[in-house]
Amino acid sequence: MLRFDPFHDIDTVARQLLGESMGTSRAPRFMPMDLFKAGDHYVLNADLPGVDPGSVDVSVDNGTLTLRAQRSLPSDEGVQWIASERFAGTYMRQLSLGDNVDAEKISATYNNGVLSVTIPIAEKAKPRRIEISGSNQPRTIEAGSSG
Repeated sequence: MLRFDPFHDIDTVARQLLGESMGTSRAPRFMPMDLFKAGDHYVLNADLPGVDPGSVDVSVDNGTLTLRAQRSLPSDEGVQWIASERFAGTYMRQLSLGDNVDAEKISATYNNGVLSVTIPIAEKAKPRRIEISGSNQPRTIEAGSSG
């Protein structure tokens, strides 16, 4: 199967300028993810198809959440590639966590190629009721937090 790719030379120059060595067109490009808030926690879902679960690492250090994973492909030895679009290598993504999360209670699961990280909101950041005194009738007002 022969295919003409008019952008091949441009891609090669871009890889060289970005520091990617020749012959590594199968290096990972990015780790696509979704992040949303659900009730009293955040949920991060990252796509990592074909990644060995044993290579997935989730860590928190000094307010930074780091996701790492390794994807390996079979050896290139004795293989003549016809198409090579599945990336291999190390994927990494880092996110800064705010003060409003409870880093001690972060949990993660990996199922069907999706890494799901649950990031709980810290108790101090959750809305609470504050009792007001000093008048004839005590009353309660809502106090919210930003974030």
